[in-house]
Amino acid sequence: MSPASDPAAGAASVFHLLEPRLPSVSKPIQYVGGELNSVTKDWDCGDGGEAGATVRWALMYPDAYEVGLPNQGVQILYEVLNERDWIVAERTYAVWPDMEAVMRQDGIGQFTVDSHRLVRGFDVFGLSFSTELGYTNMLNALDLAGIALHAVDRGDDEPIVLAGGHAAFNPEPIADFIDAAVLGDGEEVVLQISEVIREWKTEGRPGGRDEVLRRLAVSGGVYVPKFYDVTYAPDGSIEAVVPNRPGIPFRVRKHTLMDLDAWPYPANPLVPLAETVHERFSVEIFRGCTRGCRFCQAGMITRPVRERSLTTIGAMVENGIRKSGFEEVGLLSLSSADHTEIGDLATDLADRYEGSNVSLSLPSTRVDAFNITLANEFSRNGRRSGLTFAPEGGSDRMRKVINKMVDEEDLIRTVATAYSHGWRQVKLYFMVGLPTETDDDVLQIADLAKRVIQKGREASGRNDVRCTVSIGGFVPKPHTPFQWAAQLDHETTDERLKKLRDLVRDDKKYGRAIGFRYHDGKPGIVEGLLSRGDRRVGRVIEEVWRDGGRFDGWSEHFSYDRWMTSAEKALAGTGVDVDWYTTRERTYDEVLPWDHLDSGLDKDWMWGDWEDALAAAEGQDIEVEDCRWTPCYDCGVCPEMNTEIQIGPTGQRLLPLSVV
Repeated sequence: MSPASDPAAGAASVFHLLEPRLPSVSKPIQYVGGELNSVTKDWDCGDGGEAGATVRWALMYPDAYEVGLPNQGVQILYEVLNERDWIVAERTYAVWPDMEAVMRQDGIGQFTVDSHRLVRGFDVFGLSFSTELGYTNMLNALDLAGIALHAVDRGDDEPIVLAGGHAAFNPEPIADFIDAAVLGDGEEVVLQISEVIREWKTEGRPGGRDEVLRRLAVSGGVYVPKFYDVTYAPDGSIEAVVPNRPGIPFRVRKHTLMDLDAWPYPANPLVPLAETVHERFSVEIFRGCTRGCRFCQAGMITRPVRERSLTTIGAMVENGIRKSGFEEVGLLSLSSADHTEIGDLATDLADRYEGSNVSLSLPSTRVDAFNITLANEFSRNGRRSGLTFAPEGGSDRMRKVINKMVDEEDLIRTVATAYSHGWRQVKLYFMVGLPTETDDDVLQIADLAKRVIQKGREASGRNDVRCTVSIGGFVPKPHTPFQWAAQLDHETTDERLKKLRDLVRDDKKYGRAIGFRYHDGKPGIVEGLLSRGDRRVGRVIEEVWRDGGRFDGWSEHFSYDRWMTSAEKALAGTGVDVDWYTTRERTYDEVLPWDHLDSGLDKDWMWGDWEDALAAAEGQDIEVEDCRWTPCYDCGVCPEMNTEIQIGPTGQRLLPLSVV
């Protein structure tokens, strides 16, 4: 029996097997562990060191270490779990192909980086999916761990495979491979799940695997796919999704963490040993967004808005800098400049850290929430990175369709002001393939970028100003008003991008000042297949993985042809194909694969918003305003989830701590 398949080997480290092979793989430091603020615990750390009283989690962000380690969701759960003296939580990441070859050759199972214990020996294997393109990495990790690929084949000695993250709001494409999924915020529910498992273990594991999954499912807050049957109509659409045993709820609800001040995590941020995609300490200043952008799944599924107070944010920043040594602090949320007290926050933090090496940053900013005073405060220490704005749509018409009410004149005026105050670089983010979009809507992006450069030169009196246009393909997502929309085919996407690129490059006056970054349309089609797929898509994912699919979020590893060939093979005889899942518009009456998963959003409200988008495309002036500042517009979340918007002002200010 190999270490990967030996359930008794969980407590033991496999580092002695791993260490001699590290010189033969790229970036070996990513497999070593021992990061500042990481945690190692005894395998039996429960009451009196009893094995049954200890609950063990292996947490995975299914991508490489350099992408996975900075992920805040995993870091928060790692810390929340390890604060309990009866829980062991360790981390694992996707291994690169060279390390995979070593592990398969030497019989080394998927291991954690904290204690190099085998993932198969843990009670829960929890995966956080921010994108669906990590699904093949999950299958590879399961296989390397010696865990049965299909949930139905797993024995009582194998971990519960649990999915979370934004992609878990439609886990149906991976329903065959996971035991359970959790929707929404994880801080409280991971502790509730741990309590259920602990009780089941101390009772002697009665009823085996099925019983502990049943206990989790009856709560209504954990989705167990095996307890639901899916039937299909003759035309290939879903007929019904219904529970197949007593006590299982017809709908599973998302979890919403209220009072973020009570959960100031991460308090012990992990400091990577190897270079990662984000070298900074991040503080989430609020969660949720009610701006109502119709394409934005994150904004829809994280409602309502819940702000952290200035005093809590200040304490988190001060603690994080002290414990990590990071010199950049990112103030994160879906729309950070919308924090009720963002002006006071920027001023107070800039005052506190003026003259130090600490710099503050905001992610991309809405034009209508941006002001130069705010920008100056965040760059007071002399570090002026470029400003990023996300108009999303290239024309005013498209911005009305997606409810991103950014007027072109306001954008030009804001950017010109930034250039006049010393900024030299502006990045504009757009999407292509939005519903009702035409070639002209996309080509107007070029006109907008040229106007930005023209006004920038006028305002600054310099010719060295630059504008980078970054474009992503639109993918319709579940739990949004665009969940019924047809996705644009990749050929048309690429054709529009080529026309836009040529239009920019051919302009002798402004073309050299405009950078152009984009991805072709093919990865978006695969993402669309996975984001709105049902259980039949699981066969496609498995076929791709068996054919060598790994790291599909990386362009150098992604193969569109592999996905299409696998889909043709896996979906043969089902009556559906890739186009059926992607480029087809849905009707109101169609049962969607995620209809039994409750994000709190009212279906009729979303359908009405979809109809409003189509009306806006025809010229009607319809805007859904932000309910933070206006009366409720009945999206359904607050009454359905028994929650409410939590915003300031609090009347508090940051304490003037001693000079740093």
